[in-house]
Amino acid sequence: MLRKSKLWSAKASTFITHLNPFCKFFYQTKRPIQFASTQESKAHLAERCSPQHFSDRSYSYLLSRLKSPLDLLEAKRLHAVLIVRGVFEPGTNDGFFGSQLVDAYVRVGRPGDARDVFEEMPKKGNVAYNAILRGLVSAERFSEAIDFFRWMLREEVVPDNFTYPIVLKACSGLNDLEAGRNVCDLIEFNETKFNAKRNVYVECAMIDMFAKCGSLAEARDVFEEMPRKDLASWSAMIGGTVRNGDSLEALRLLERMRQEGLKPDSVTVASILPACGKLGDAHNGMALQGFAVRSGFESDIYVSNALMDMYGKCGLTDEAHAVFRSTVNKDSVSWSALIAGYSQNGEYRRSLELYLNMNNVGIKTNVIIASSVLPGLGKLKLLKHGKEMHGYILKQGFESDGVIGSALIDMYMNCGTKRAAENILYTISFHDIAMFNSMIVGYSINGNPDLALGVFWKIWKFDLTPNAVTILSILPVCTEIGNATHGKEIHGYTIRTSIGEVVSVENSLIEMYWKCGHLELGIKVFNGMMEKNIMTYNTIICAHANHSLGEQALSFFQEMRELRMRPNKVTFIGLLSACSHAGLVEEGWRLFDAMRSKYKIMPEREHYSCMVDLLGRAGQLDHAFNFIKEMPMEPDISVWGSLLSACRAHDNVVLASFVGRKIIDENLIDPGHHMLLYNIYASSQRWRDASIVRAVIKEKGLSKTPGGSWIQIGFGIHTFHARGQIHPESDDIYRVLDLLLLDMKDKGYALDQGSSSEDLVEKSG
Repeated sequence: MLRKSKLWSAKASTFITHLNPFCKFFYQTKRPIQFASTQESKAHLAERCSPQHFSDRSYSYLLSRLKSPLDLLEAKRLHAVLIVRGVFEPGTNDGFFGSQLVDAYVRVGRPGDARDVFEEMPKKGNVAYNAILRGLVSAERFSEAIDFFRWMLREEVVPDNFTYPIVLKACSGLNDLEAGRNVCDLIEFNETKFNAKRNVYVECAMIDMFAKCGSLAEARDVFEEMPRKDLASWSAMIGGTVRNGDSLEALRLLERMRQEGLKPDSVTVASILPACGKLGDAHNGMALQGFAVRSGFESDIYVSNALMDMYGKCGLTDEAHAVFRSTVNKDSVSWSALIAGYSQNGEYRRSLELYLNMNNVGIKTNVIIASSVLPGLGKLKLLKHGKEMHGYILKQGFESDGVIGSALIDMYMNCGTKRAAENILYTISFHDIAMFNSMIVGYSINGNPDLALGVFWKIWKFDLTPNAVTILSILPVCTEIGNATHGKEIHGYTIRTSIGEVVSVENSLIEMYWKCGHLELGIKVFNGMMEKNIMTYNTIICAHANHSLGEQALSFFQEMRELRMRPNKVTFIGLLSACSHAGLVEEGWRLFDAMRSKYKIMPEREHYSCMVDLLGRAGQLDHAFNFIKEMPMEPDISVWGSLLSACRAHDNVVLASFVGRKIIDENLIDPGHHMLLYNIYASSQRWRDASIVRAVIKEKGLSKTPGGSWIQIGFGIHTFHARGQIHPESDDIYRVLDLLLLDMKDKGYALDQGSSSEDLVEKSG
């Protein structure tokens, strides 16, 4: 057993004193951990596992067998031989074989037998201590592992380079940054005072611990101070950077590693792919898949699962499914990755079909799979099946998981059962910020922005702190009610916290400001951003497009090109819309052609709708109609609707009649465009045609969603809807409204019925 001087013991005692209150009982007994054990006497062991088989074997053979892969029976036979040869007799000075036997028992999953051997050893070596530690960590008994390490220090056992990585893994398992720092201090102390040089495995463990405990800066310090960086250290740093959400930095590290002459291995590729998924960078993701194929590790299960996750996050579910089909030995992560990918991209039926197939092959539903299936059940309004899944979750004890709680709230809210969602949030014994995030989104999609804001302000009462997802959930609520005041308050909160540096949050702030009519504040956020991604430019382009600032929108596209940022389909929707609002017909055609020829993006219906709107606003109705006839796919209601709006603007009733027949004959369902057609006929005094449209509206059961308004008085938000009667003061409100309308008529103002579809329908009826 290695020992050091009193100076080392003093330093070690510093670590020992940093005890968790619940761990102090450990030092009251000599034996620190109570393992579950199958006690067998030496006599019975020797009788059961005769050593005659090994009688002619040398100690070198025993040593090689102890270090080799073996099963439990083989381990017990070797144990019997060592007993007969007196390895555990009192006074024996050689603890080497006993230490190897402890390690062997841990490797075959028998911590109780390992503990028995450890207790019997007259002389214990570091191998034995490390084996016990490794067994505890492998069983995820992290607190006990740290306790055992502290007991080692009390016994004046000096840790070695095999000990530190195990203990650091226990610290990261507990997310105990302070304990991890203490271990690192001990490592540095030994290195400084006793020249006990740490190796690359220890440094990688330090990087991993700091990153998993959320201190990426300290992980980076260790990494940059390494005199020699091998592939393992690069992989550890890249993986830690990805886990801490800095995807761009992770990709920069990968490029830097390549420049230093190192090629990624399967671990590196599996670590960096989530960064591509988070950034929506399918281009780099595909390049990494190609590299994996060329390098021969595309069949690695970790790489395959990471590829499926990446493709799912990039919206390429067919590519994810192709990887899934080619994966030979699928595990539960493989199934959950594709199920989640379908769910995240709105392909809920495919998600549920895959889940049913998974059940048929015997894969058990775990927390991750359940949380991936629940959104599909909610979106498809399968409340009965959602309740059945809820029952399964309760039976399995998954309800204490915050992700599951959030998914359940999401499912119930999508099914319109707000009461069930509220019961989960307010009756559960614990609270998780993800559950509040789901509640905010749920109230928003159910048309209760006032309740969504109320939940947001309650978060602090439950001693929780909003995260980036919370802000991304609440900002659209501010946008919905057009309340920039709340948006500014939330913006202030993000500035005071690190959330304000998250790119997606800044993108959402830009969108909130321009939709609330404060484009100048959105531009200010844009100009202050340290990093910008494709979503940032898409948002600022759409903002200027909707404010009819086409030239400025195009200037941001030029800035994107200078940064070599590749546009996507959303970018071109914004650009074509900008050209439409600004009347830039030639520029719109040029962009539409470049989209196909230069950027290899096939136009979708949204792009064709923008082009029809562009031509229609310019008065080129015949050109727009011919453009629709040449479309490679069937036009939908958005395309015909754009042409119908142009017909209304340019009083082309003949073409509007043709478009109207298309909308009616093809049974396209959209109340707004049906009412627009009704208005066109009514404005032209074609009451017979108008009555036909009215009959169709009634037959299809179409009704326009009532408009809504919100006003804040004090800390309360009051919601109003057209013809609404649910407000507690609605009688007084309508009485005042009637007085205002009478006053308007007295002053010579009249209602413009040409813009009120609902009033016209009622009048003609």
